[in-house]
Amino acid sequence: MAIQENRSHNDHIQRMTFAAFLKSGALAGNETYHSDDGDHNHGVNKTAFSTNSDSQRPSNASSASSDSSSPPSYPLSPWNQTYYPHNDNTTSFSSVSQSPWNQTSSPYHKSPWVYQTRNSDFEDDPDNGLIGTIVRQDGHVYSLAASGDLLFTGSDSKNVRVWKNLKDFSGFKSTSGFVKAIVITGDNRVFTGHQDGKIRIWRGSKKHPERYSRVGSLPTLKAFLTKSVNPRNYVETRRRKNVLKIRHFDAVSCLTLNEDLGLLYSGSWDKTLKVWRLSDSKCLESIEAHDDAVNTVVAGFDDLVFTGSADGTLKVWKREVQGKETKHVLVHVLMKQENAVTALAVNLTDAVVYCGSSDGSVNFWERQKYLTHKGTIHGHRMAVLCLTTAGSLLLSGGADKNICVWRRNSDGSHTCLSVLMDHDGPVKCLTAVEEPEDDNGEEKRDRRWIVYSGSLDKSVKVWRVTDYAA
Repeated sequence: MAIQENRSHNDHIQRMTFAAFLKSGALAGNETYHSDDGDHNHGVNKTAFSTNSDSQRPSNASSASSDSSSPPSYPLSPWNQTYYPHNDNTTSFSSVSQSPWNQTSSPYHKSPWVYQTRNSDFEDDPDNGLIGTIVRQDGHVYSLAASGDLLFTGSDSKNVRVWKNLKDFSGFKSTSGFVKAIVITGDNRVFTGHQDGKIRIWRGSKKHPERYSRVGSLPTLKAFLTKSVNPRNYVETRRRKNVLKIRHFDAVSCLTLNEDLGLLYSGSWDKTLKVWRLSDSKCLESIEAHDDAVNTVVAGFDDLVFTGSADGTLKVWKREVQGKETKHVLVHVLMKQENAVTALAVNLTDAVVYCGSSDGSVNFWERQKYLTHKGTIHGHRMAVLCLTTAGSLLLSGGADKNICVWRRNSDGSHTCLSVLMDHDGPVKCLTAVEEPEDDNGEEKRDRRWIVYSGSLDKSVKVWRVTDYAA
């Protein structure tokens, strides 16, 4: 009786005899797959005889063609993360997954955190290549910041994770809003910009460095209540709502610091640039900077501030004294184009500003008597999403999943040293820190940099690159 009570609801289907099965021709075609899971899989077509027992893990093989004799159009080894371009044709590489943590035969798949890899192209060159991959299912990685031996990552899960030596060290979570930007001050305060328009402030405990707590937000509650009383402190938004000038009413897309002046700058999709004083978290200015969303902001040389927008413009702002007040004024529009400005970076030593666009190009200007346009770099097939500088190097991450490493030569030209290829999704953020020198008495070598890249494939990859001498 117990056996009858546990019979499946599909037991009313009459079992086919083996002889009838052979005559049915099922071996030559497909059949409808029925499961005991109710209607969830009803009518799903499955191949009659499937040998793939690991259907959830992506395969190394391309499914685009069944002709096994045709040569693949992508690097055969999953460890070929770095490509030295010998020609300008980079379109021959397909978007097939090449991440080492997607390989079924990887010896590192047992680790839930870090997948240490070794780039086979650089077995004789330990100064370049992939060091490792950090994977945690916290969502797409939108922002990065490095401070000492700590790495902070922000994602669309509202979490900020803290990593130390490629291992999970700590983390903190906001109540709402994707983490779109992270900056860290010299006094170890962490500022995060969020999709909900808020800027939150965090600080680590001195006794317990792994513990972080929220210590405030911008604007402060006191400033919010004080300003909300006066109607002149409100502006009308596109939704015909009145909001305070000192508060972003759309996503905070970018943050940058000028610690010499004690200022924090925030750019937002509400088209404004806001200036905050670090000492008391006061909003000093709210500037209607662009006609469309502000995508990127960077504090540069000579106390200049550069902003790039979806309206296709790159603007330069300078802090000047006007009567009894000090304000930022627009001093130049470096570029106006149809394509959106998506990323900015500054080389402070050589006074160069780089501007990435949605068409995949990177324009750059140098400070001479004035800021002068010196050229355009082409290395991406799709939009440039992030830029960072490291010594004489420029690194650009794109929607084409690649990271281009450029060296600025003494004559001002740029050479592509390599293309780092291991992400399975667009590269959304980059940051670089200089690797300390070994105290072994050896002659000083070229500067080495640790580069962190965050992607929409939910991973952070760690690279080592060298500032080769010209």
